[in-house]
Amino acid sequence: HVQLVESGGGSVQAAGSLRLSCAASGYTYSMYSMAWFRQAPGKEREGVATISHGGSTTSYAVSVEGRFTISKGIAENSLYLQMNSLEPDDTAMYYCAARRGCDFGRWRLATCYTVWGQGTQVTVS
Repeated sequence: HVQLVESGGGSVQAAGSLRLSCAASGYTYSMYSMAWFRQAPGKEREGVATISHGGSTTSYAVSVEGRFTISKGIAENSLYLQMNSLEPDDTAMYYCAARRGCDFGRWRLATCYTVWGQGTQVTVS
């Protein structure tokens, strides 16, 4: 049973920081590239950041580049998103997701992902 469970969301003031975690179980974690997505009310789900299965390559949405950092804990089967300098526009439900088979350049396509977590809410005021 493949499962992703996010944690670490919450409410924070603008310019603050949060660290999201995603715990993976039930599959060979190191074989999957991972990503964080977010979805705000009334908006489409958008890719925030991704990391390759080996952890050597990352890519970010323009809106978060320089503020967010994605990382992967192989031994811990975990994915992280360090979010600094948070802005009200970062308010959304954040999801972690796992993909295999799609080219790295297509990481923003939600259809490339076969496993999703349940989400964790981030609110910036």
